[in-house]
Amino acid sequence: MVNWKSIKKYEDIFFLFWEGISKIEINRPWCHNAFRVETVKEMIDAMKICKNRNDIDVVIITGTGDKSFCSGGDQKTRSYGGYLGKDGIPVLNILDFYKKIREIPKPVIAMVNGYAIGGGHVLHVVCDLTIASDNAIFGQSGPKVGSFDGGFGSSYLARHIGQKKTREMWFLCKEYSAKEAFNMGLINKVVTKNSLEKTTIKWCKTIQKRSPMALRMIKRCLNAELDGQHGLMQLAGDATLMFYLMEESQEGKKAFLEKRIPNFKKFQKFL
Repeated sequence: MVNWKSIKKYEDIFFLFWEGISKIEINRPWCHNAFRVETVKEMIDAMKICKNRNDIDVVIITGTGDKSFCSGGDQKTRSYGGYLGKDGIPVLNILDFYKKIREIPKPVIAMVNGYAIGGGHVLHVVCDLTIASDNAIFGQSGPKVGSFDGGFGSSYLARHIGQKKTREMWFLCKEYSAKEAFNMGLINKVVTKNSLEKTTIKWCKTIQKRSPMALRMIKRCLNAELDGQHGLMQLAGDATLMFYLMEESQEGKKAFLEKRIPNFKKFQKFL
């Protein structure tokens, strides 16, 4: 039995924790878990907490109910230049949340429990892994509502399913079943609706048995190619972290503090 405990109270999302696993759940089922500006701000805040808490190993992203994972941006809040928050300023802050998913040095799993459409589809694509219920539906809707995603929603999607299928998905705005999504390499696994969370938790528990530094580094390496200089900076930052943990790096610091010349000759060189 999973006994989720609330980490922090929000208006639009549930932010939960259980045995090293965090769950960020969009709680707007009346609009198929479409996100508004405030929803995204809350998810960004929750992801920052996930990054900074050492007791959180894996993050799950999902939506409330069994009909929709996320249907993208709430079109009722869309205006010129983006989506309007309570302050009346138009923004596209979902792009910032996508970046947080890429940046967090921990695995992020999309637990898709129904429709993953539009920006909701991009949301699952950006996650490291996707597990879907057999009633899940996938698709892009941008060109139907005067929108598109030229970033991860297209280039990274093409890395998953290829250029031709990506163009089909965007040009036709077709919807695809969970089985079709699995067969085209869009998602990792399809399970029954009743076993979705159980399977996702099982995957999380397996991940928790793996080396956190190895997981961190392989995520950085996989991201670096697509994320340009920003991705290379994150990879280099973690490489620096690993070096700081080595005696060779510690020798440099100690020598500086002791006002002596560091003895790097005592460390083995590897071919």
